[in-house]
Amino acid sequence: MSQIASDRPVQGRDPLAGIRVLDFTIVMSGPMFTRMLADAGADVIKIEPPSGDVVRQRPPHRGGISTYYASMNCGKRSVVLDLRNEEGRRLARELASQSDIVVENFRPGVMKRLGLDYEGLSQKNPRLIYCSISGFGQSGPMASAPAYAPVIHAASGYENAYTEYQRGTTRPANNGIFIADVLGAAHAASAIQLALFDRERTGLGQHIDLALMDSVLGMLIYEMQAAQFPPDRPRQVYEPVRSLDGYVMVAAVTPKNLEVLFDVIGYPQGKQDPRFATVRSKEENGPALLEIIEAWTSKRSGEECERVLMQAGVPCSRYRTVAQAMADPQIKVREMLVELGRSEERFQVANPPFKLSRSRTHARPLLAELGEHTEDVLNEVLALTPGELAGMRDKGVFGSH
Repeated sequence: MSQIASDRPVQGRDPLAGIRVLDFTIVMSGPMFTRMLADAGADVIKIEPPSGDVVRQRPPHRGGISTYYASMNCGKRSVVLDLRNEEGRRLARELASQSDIVVENFRPGVMKRLGLDYEGLSQKNPRLIYCSISGFGQSGPMASAPAYAPVIHAASGYENAYTEYQRGTTRPANNGIFIADVLGAAHAASAIQLALFDRERTGLGQHIDLALMDSVLGMLIYEMQAAQFPPDRPRQVYEPVRSLDGYVMVAAVTPKNLEVLFDVIGYPQGKQDPRFATVRSKEENGPALLEIIEAWTSKRSGEECERVLMQAGVPCSRYRTVAQAMADPQIKVREMLVELGRSEERFQVANPPFKLSRSRTHARPLLAELGEHTEDVLNEVLALTPGELAGMRDKGVFGSH
């Protein structure tokens, strides 16, 4: 059975209570997005193939489940339908007719071949909001190209732009943090709210075509302008400086920040140094400024550098591990992390990064096993009887038996 944590109740109203979401997504961008809807109280029904979402098998595991999978799929109900089976596709269409939102992240054309595309489903359910997440979008010469986040990072120019900011290297960095998926999920959540608001006014749903490529390219704000109008000098970058036990980031962005920094590190003459008097001269003399800062930071621990500079009003942070960041008292006060799982085999996942004053959004403790809610959902939404469900089970609609 699913694992449900005994977390204390969160006060407030679920802003998406009563909204039913049919979730056909796998891997990361789609599941992250639909989890955002579940966090806000939507009833998210995850449609999985008999083998399940492939991420169910990915480590790390805790209490017999992938915590990687659970962090993107908590709060959802799991229904198994074999979409290779005509009866399975029919049931999916019937569920869509009773849903507010359908989300899919297959390559363009897949859902149409299954008879589950927006054009077909919206004829029966004109209020349906349908979100398609893909690598390159639903139109254009690259629409049908396969793509995961690392490919999008390369194709969008992000990786080359990032590499240009690194000194002494021309090889793009290895890729393990999937920015394209995270951005795609966030933009999809924004688009869904717009579509829901529009439906309140018009009574009609619509199709959302979201491309990961567009999401990442749109993030490169300065870089796109520099590509059109090449600057006459390299852009200033923020570089780490050494401490006794690692590195710190000092971001003295404003003239006031810089003046305070010079006082704190015992270099008051810097305030009259022409090398740092203007934004342009400061950028041109960036290496010299870093040497002056590092002469101070390298004699102190990262913790001391951070504490002294932050208290003075100069933005500064140690370079921490993810584990250290998770243990930060600020994160605890913000209730950013929540524990899920069985009492003896629990793990933490992130809550939404925003707080609503009157409504609640938080990771829901339901961790569904594969297909756990198949018959319950079909009975509840489509009023199928036990006899009808048994017949479908015998026909392999829910996978092998």
